[in-house]
Amino acid sequence: MFFHSTKEPLSRSKPKRRAFDSLLATIGYILSPLSWWNDLFVNVPLSYAFSYPFSLIDERLFLPAFILGYWLSNWLGFVLLHRGIAGLLAKDKLTMSRRTSIIVAIVYTLLIAILVWLEWIPVPAELLSRTG
Repeated sequence: MFFHSTKEPLSRSKPKRRAFDSLLATIGYILSPLSWWNDLFVNVPLSYAFSYPFSLIDERLFLPAFILGYWLSNWLGFVLLHRGIAGLLAKDKLTMSRRTSIIVAIVYTLLIAILVWLEWIPVPAELLSRTG
């Protein structure tokens, strides 16, 4: 199972706190690999933007930086989602097991690395050379 609950009493949230926790959970869900569409519209563009400066230094740095950016965006998604949901729940906190989160991150990273290797996600320098 992806999540398990831990019993931990939390004090009642104020409306501002609930709104903040809802925002954290929403941003976390958008960044996390739990949404099927997030890679195409969120994580891949963020990873691309993260890796672009590295590719200017050396084109070989693009893929490692892309993978690092992709992992960081997914990890941040899980952290924000967890924090937001935990803040919203009055009695239970949901946590993802480390093993599950690592397996999900590895599978998604391998998929993105294969897409870059197959040149379905082009290196920025290749895009610039095609337009110029």
